[in-house]
Amino acid sequence: MIFASDNWAGASEAVMAALVAANQGPAPAYGNDEITRRLEVRMSDLFERDVAVFLVATGTAANALATAAFAPPWGAILAHRDAHLNVDECGAPEFFAGTKVVGLAGARGKIDPRGLVEALDDMPAGVVHHVQPAVLSLTQSTELGTVYTADEVAELAGIVKNRNIAVHMDGARFANAISSLQVAPSTLTWRAGVDVLSFGATKGGALMAEAIVLFDRSRQEALGYLRKRAAQLVSKHRFVAAQFDAWLDGEHWLDLADHANAMATRLAVGLDGASAARLAWIPEANEVFAFMAPTTAAALRTEGATFYEWPASGLAVADRPRPGEVLYRLVTSFRTEPAEVDRFVALVGGAPAMRQDGLETGRNC
Repeated sequence: MIFASDNWAGASEAVMAALVAANQGPAPAYGNDEITRRLEVRMSDLFERDVAVFLVATGTAANALATAAFAPPWGAILAHRDAHLNVDECGAPEFFAGTKVVGLAGARGKIDPRGLVEALDDMPAGVVHHVQPAVLSLTQSTELGTVYTADEVAELAGIVKNRNIAVHMDGARFANAISSLQVAPSTLTWRAGVDVLSFGATKGGALMAEAIVLFDRSRQEALGYLRKRAAQLVSKHRFVAAQFDAWLDGEHWLDLADHANAMATRLAVGLDGASAARLAWIPEANEVFAFMAPTTAAALRTEGATFYEWPASGLAVADRPRPGEVLYRLVTSFRTEPAEVDRFVALVGGAPAMRQDGLETGRNC
């Protein structure tokens, strides 16, 4: 019963087979190979726009370098206060951009438009004593298992665009958001005002592959130098490109995301009304949050379940734990089996996943 994180899962068979195939014979280094060139065309086709693609090894590198390309040292990166970029990057965005990350409030991991306006008002343009907002970063799907709709992205982007602020999307789980919303990748990115996307494949079925997808090509040269300076220009570049190429081929990436989302829905249905656990809110991707007593969590771990306690600070009143409860996060992946979910649900006294009640998410639910 592995619900710790989707980065615990391995790589899909198709991705592993692509790595073996890419290992046949020599190829030019540093991205000058045939596989990388093919991937660049595939990415442009996928996003329905001529894009620049910079492959890196980690999501932290993707987020830090993508934002650094748009933020001067006196700038500020605005992100949700629970965002991975703000909480779990060990200061990497600040290190590479030399700037400041400002955490914003918002229910269930999503930045509130009114809060964004208030934050911008507190950072008046042209005042030398204050950092100048340079980048708005949106996490998709969010750290609390919710997703921004295209209209929500466009609303937030519209607020910042008149102040010449770029929009970055942390898409470590972008595939899960696309699966959930059933929209084209272009709809959720550049058509909604996104300038650069950190497109994550690692959590979704790759071994180690992240991409910075640049919709504003005026930053292309700067990103090239930033990537090299950050030691993220992989010499045997074809092995990163091969993972992405196989992952995207034939909508394999969406099939994997569909499964992960469907397992989250199955888990949420089972937890809803369970005797020893309480579903915190309806998941919209592949992260499920539940309230349990610590003794229940300990008993589940004794039975072989892995999951994390999650900070409950900053939650809306309706989302907060009751006395004796703790908030826990359970993440499903493309490798999660229905039997794992059903066993966990049975252990907390939940019902089998026989009903949906509006909890559907993903294409195949």
